[in-house]
Amino acid sequence: MDRMADVAFIGLGVMGYPMAAHLQNKGGHRVTVYNRTAAKAEKWVAEHGGSNAATPMEAAKDKDFVFACVGNDDDLRSVTLGAEGAFQSMKAGAVFIDNTTASAEVARDLAREAEKRGLAFLDAPVSGGQAGAENGVLTVMCGGTQETFDRAEPVIASYARMVGLMGPAGAGQLTKMINQICIAGLVQGLAEGIHFGRQAGLDIEKVVDVISKGAAGSWQMENRHKTMAAGKYDFGFAVDWMRKDLGICLAEANRNGASLPVTALVDQFYKDVQSMGGSRWDTSSLLARLEK
Repeated sequence: MDRMADVAFIGLGVMGYPMAAHLQNKGGHRVTVYNRTAAKAEKWVAEHGGSNAATPMEAAKDKDFVFACVGNDDDLRSVTLGAEGAFQSMKAGAVFIDNTTASAEVARDLAREAEKRGLAFLDAPVSGGQAGAENGVLTVMCGGTQETFDRAEPVIASYARMVGLMGPAGAGQLTKMINQICIAGLVQGLAEGIHFGRQAGLDIEKVVDVISKGAAGSWQMENRHKTMAAGKYDFGFAVDWMRKDLGICLAEANRNGASLPVTALVDQFYKDVQSMGGSRWDTSSLLARLEK
């Protein structure tokens, strides 16, 4: 875009809070925020400027782009289609960009409803975790029309280093599911590798220094092996959130006929971690389950 846009951001959680800040500060847009807990929206305005609104409907009124990053399908339907939802006040031609990790089904439903109202819609889940949000380097996977994507991509770029259009409505969410499927199996493999190495009496740091330069190397290995080896699990995406995401993956697989045996197994391993009191530990805590 060659001008500032009027933007609303709905949902100031660990991801939404810094994402909205990048839209305001890095992107230079005029941002109005809404959060269910009003004190958090007030705190955001005190830190970053902009303004806050009492409802999603008020936040979205007369905005060019309305972003949301909330908890799940039900939350998303509430902030869009509820009595005080954003769709009630968005102007014709405005774009709703959903950064929530949700189902492909809700993305398609909202895209159809947006079209009926003369609005545009992108499902745009993100990957990169809290650190990626804070540093403005998220990967964003979009579903929608090319025209809508072309309008929204320069604004989304305020908090992203990679933004891609994956297909029609729902394709962004399906791509995020693949992302989570791949991560689940990879983290379990890394946990088992570290556990095996310890049982074999090897120096894990030396092992990882070598194998990370070969075919076994991954972001998880580079960024999580030290904290895993130290038994520290407060550095990333929470187990509760991962189980929510894997549940979405497994439900979609039931619909499309995909076989996800490893994903289903790792989901149960995360259930074990929850029973150990690790609901808020990060996803690398699969190692704790092996070494309990």
